[in-house]
Amino acid sequence: MRVLCSRAMMKLILKWLLSAAALLFVAYVYSGVEVKSFTSALIAAFVIGLFNVVLRPVLVVLTLPVTFITLGLFLFVINALMFWAAASVLGDGFQVRGFAAALIGSLIYSVLGVLVESALGGLFLKK
Repeated sequence: MRVLCSRAMMKLILKWLLSAAALLFVAYVYSGVEVKSFTSALIAAFVIGLFNVVLRPVLVVLTLPVTFITLGLFLFVINALMFWAAASVLGDGFQVRGFAAALIGSLIYSVLGVLVESALGGLFLKK
């Protein structure tokens, strides 16, 4: 039991660090997103993750008819809103220049998040 708990904690910490690095990469490749430092990226990754855990499910349920009509494409808008909201909460350390920048930045960040999750899934296979 103790080993499983420490492995889960290690995976969570690694995911957080790699998500912060992914956020720095987004800022590096796309000028619409700006991250001042790795510390700012860590805080931003935490806030984005928190918003995705708490707010995103509520928004998905509330916008289910629109999501259904758009064949799921409205979920990209919800991701962009989470990204943009995190930037507006954090201020100077993490900035996004408008909704279009939030949409593009969140798409890049989501692709990198899938890669991080895939890499961690292979690293932390249950034995």
